[in-house]
Amino acid sequence: MQIEIRLLRPDDDRTAFTCGDVDLDRFFRHFAGQNQFRLHIGTTYVAAGDGKILGYATVSPGSIVIDQLPPRDQLRFPAYPLPILRLARLAVAADHQGRGIGSRLLRFVLELAWEMSSRLGCVGVVVDAQPQAVSFYASLGFAELPVIAGGSPSRPRPLAMFLPIGSIPGGRDRSHR
Repeated sequence: MQIEIRLLRPDDDRTAFTCGDVDLDRFFRHFAGQNQFRLHIGTTYVAAGDGKILGYATVSPGSIVIDQLPPRDQLRFPAYPLPILRLARLAVAADHQGRGIGSRLLRFVLELAWEMSSRLGCVGVVVDAQPQAVSFYASLGFAELPVIAGGSPSRPRPLAMFLPIGSIPGGRDRSHR
């Protein structure tokens, strides 16, 4: 199957998408379009194939200050707000999980961060990792950020994790293009 990663379009059918997480499904169906087309607070990219949405990633620019960074990164940056790319949501349709679509979407987001670093400035990527995904992101080099109070035992808050721009695999090869 040919898979294309592209911007969400206003006429994309989001009603049939289901990934197995009620909150991610609800966000995609009800808020992704509103946030992108009307409020302009986030942009959603979709993995599309065979005429349907197979997965999505929502990103937005943001900033972080050095005392919010992992200790390993605090000494490298100045003490003022630093530009980041935030990966707010990443989901793959339940019937397409385990086929590498999530990895392709994540690689696409990391490439966006590299592009952002050369065009506007970007010191890294912050992901809001669901508890079950923390070890996956940690295996890619993301480090936990200081915990912000909130959540509940039944629905814990996502854990913010940071990956410095220089740690993005293959990023240095693209930086001179």
